Amino acid sequence: MTVSSLLLPVFVQVALTFFIMFWMGSLRQRALSSGAVKPSDIALRQPNWPTRAQQVANNFQNQFELPMLFYAVVAFILITSTNSIVFVILAWVFVVSRIVHAYIHTGSNDVRPRAMALGVGAVALIAMWVIFAIRILASGA
Repeated sequence: MTVSSLLLPVFVQVALTFFIMFWMGSLRQRALSSGAVKPSDIALRQPNWPTRAQQVANNFQNQFELPMLFYAVVAFILITSTNSIVFVILAWVFVVSRIVHAYIHTGSNDVRPRAMALGVGAVALIAMWVIFAIRILASGA
């Protein structure tokens, strides 16, 4: 497998994170411009953002939780030259689940399907780590 085949889902995950960040910034700017939030509120640890702005902000923060383990395993896979079609498929499952999770989280925010999307991604990520660990430990590297 090529390096780019594994990096493409990483690029999509990064693009999702930036998209959510710019969306959050836009919503926060509108909240400031409309007066819903005062500039002095920003100095507080938890300003009272409007619900929609906070919903998107929560998703942005979420993009720095489980995806960090995804970035790490992909880097280790590439460094150790252990990439395979299995990792590419699992990476895409993880990233697609993150897109679905973000869509639900910033939309209806229905907890049950959101948890299912999170679970699918978590299982794919766990599988990546387990397969990677077995390959490394079995090779004696």
